[in-house]
Amino acid sequence: MKIVLPEKCSRIIHTLEENGFEAYAVGGCVRDSCLGRVPNDWDITTSASPQEVMGLFHHTVETGVEHGTVTVLMGKEAYEVTTYRIDGAYEDARHPSGVTFTKELREDLRRRDFTVNAMAYNDRNGLVDLFGGEEDLHRKVIRCVGDPMERFGEDALRIMRAVRFGAQLGFSIDPDTEKAIRAYAPSLQRISAERIHAELEKLLLSDRPQDLRIAWETGITAMVLPEFDRIMKQEQTGPHHDLTAGEHTLLAMQKVPATRVLRFCMLLHDMGKPETASVDADGVWHFKGHAEAGAAKAERILKRLKFDNDSLRRIVRLVRAHSMHVKPEPEAVRRAVHEIGEDIFEEYLLVRRADILAQKPGTQEERLEKLAAAEHIYREILEKGECLSLKTLAVSGADLIADGMRPGKEIGRVLGQLLDDVLTWPEHNEREYLLKKSRSLR
Repeated sequence: MKIVLPEKCSRIIHTLEENGFEAYAVGGCVRDSCLGRVPNDWDITTSASPQEVMGLFHHTVETGVEHGTVTVLMGKEAYEVTTYRIDGAYEDARHPSGVTFTKELREDLRRRDFTVNAMAYNDRNGLVDLFGGEEDLHRKVIRCVGDPMERFGEDALRIMRAVRFGAQLGFSIDPDTEKAIRAYAPSLQRISAERIHAELEKLLLSDRPQDLRIAWETGITAMVLPEFDRIMKQEQTGPHHDLTAGEHTLLAMQKVPATRVLRFCMLLHDMGKPETASVDADGVWHFKGHAEAGAAKAERILKRLKFDNDSLRRIVRLVRAHSMHVKPEPEAVRRAVHEIGEDIFEEYLLVRRADILAQKPGTQEERLEKLAAAEHIYREILEKGECLSLKTLAVSGADLIADGMRPGKEIGRVLGQLLDDVLTWPEHNEREYLLKKSRSLR
């Protein structure tokens, strides 16, 4: 197999070879090249020590010299160059206690997680595939290098990486590797929330977010997202549903664009159903208040996963709004935009559509038509530039004070009433009208 290396990557490898060292592109960049994909990054492995690497290149950064990694800067591009190494004992289910440098490429490759990530390449020797990675690419299988029990015993995060790579690449998981995942899933409790978050996000942003089912079947979510296990068991038979809340969630995630806010919103949107569930005499399930309960639970989950505040607030607001029905009438749409928020209303429309599309077939058409009509009205409102919030109201608090109103809480009350007027009659959003109206409200 011939892989076309980037010119600067090739230059680094040739420089190392010309000075008596081995060097190869390695890992994900080789895997992606074999699949005909364009790699995001090119990593290099070499028999040269970090000090020898730094001695050969003018611009380097000591990224992680103790673990053998030096970053070589080539213009504006950066390449990680890592010495062949053997990992020491893993004492925390995540990191080796130390590393030993080696001159053997095989020793470096055999410590890696999966066969498809354990291939190396250079122009001199071509593809070096000592563990069957190329065959596994053809078979579309994620398989551990060597004994999967050992690999997961070394680093528990590899358990989630296996499912994530399967979702990203569209691959299945080798039976022995899956068996080891089931055995070692409890060790994920020792992994930091930040790492769990990163792997979960990569899985959800893949083309197969529904592979979260595999994480559930193998016991992963029981450790990192136990709330998902609850909704997988939550029945919701009724006029609009024929799936459990969890199965509905898996389907809904596929119906929104692959953004972190939208995918996590759909993951979390029905988390409030188990505690709000009731069933009537006809066997129909009801979930009164589940959106509010779900928003509270979503906030707790996202805080646990160490989400940034902006994403957290946006997701929680969408979860709270996801089940709102907006009548396809101009005033109703204006009030819905104000209530839900101008900044997230576009996302709300996508969330609402996905929620409907993931419900019982044959029951969706009328609701989709109403949603489409509401969206059309929303587009017309935007084109007309109608006021939807205080920031576009024709008067401000300063205007009211200049008109003789005393500063204080009353200003907020009056502005709210003026906005309420304008949401009903958008043509009233005129300065003189609103000032006159405000005088009658003081």
